[in-house]
Amino acid sequence: MATLALQVENMNFDKLTDEQILNIANPLMDNLMEGSTERNHQKHTRDFTDRLKAIVTEDNLLEQWKKNKIGEFSKREFLSIIHKSDSIFILWKQWFTNSHEEFLAEICIIKQAGKLLVDHVWIR
Repeated sequence: MATLALQVENMNFDKLTDEQILNIANPLMDNLMEGSTERNHQKHTRDFTDRLKAIVTEDNLLEQWKKNKIGEFSKREFLSIIHKSDSIFILWKQWFTNSHEEFLAEICIIKQAGKLLVDHVWIR
């Protein structure tokens, strides 16, 4: 585990390929989407930073679920990656089960305490 933490701390987001970034981002996005679909706050926020967990509380997420009219996450299609020295932003085109519209899904991944964590997630 210490080796992985060392690798994460020394990871330079600027030098990662899109494939490497997607290998990091897809499991994080899959988990938070599955957690949302399952109405499981703990799973949904498992890979969030403390800052984001303070925003996406169980009550906050419950309110979001109550207001949901577009259904569950269905498929998504990779669009782009924004490379920063201290973070990466990944953008996907996103679809939902009860809507014919296309949405934009975005996450921001940062290094924190030897882990790669989601510091921002946004669906519009």
